[in-house]
Amino acid sequence: MNNRPKPRVSSDPVPSESVPSVAVPPDAVPGVLKAMSPGVVDFLFRQLVAGEPAEDMQWRREGAALSAQAPGAELARRLAETDLEALTPGELFHYVRAAQRLAAWAEALREEAVGRYCDVPAGGAAPA
Repeated sequence: MNNRPKPRVSSDPVPSESVPSVAVPPDAVPGVLKAMSPGVVDFLFRQLVAGEPAEDMQWRREGAALSAQAPGAELARRLAETDLEALTPGELFHYVRAAQRLAAWAEALREEAVGRYCDVPAGGAAPA
C-alpha cells in the first residue's frame, strides 16, 4: 500500500552508479577553497589546531584598523605594503573598503585642484 521509496539519509552510501568516475583537476575546485592562498589555509589550520578564532585578532592590537585609518598618505602606504595573498576574505573586504575611501578622498582633492585652476583668470595671476 505504501510503496514510496525510503528517503536517503546523508550517512547512507551513495550508489556507485550515480557518482561519475571523472577525475577533477585541482584548479577546478569551486568556492572558497579556490579563493584562499596557501598562506591563508596554513594560517587557518594553525588557528584551528591552537583553538583560536579563525580571524587574526593580533593585527587589531597593533594599530588602527584599515577601516578606522583616515584617508591620506599613511593609508595609501599601508594599502601598498599589504600582501593581498595573505588576507582572509574578511580582511580583503576591509582592504577594498579602505581603498575605496582613499580613492574618494583623492578624487575630492583632484576636483578641488581643478576648481582652483579653472577659477584663475586667463591672463593674470591667481587672486591672493
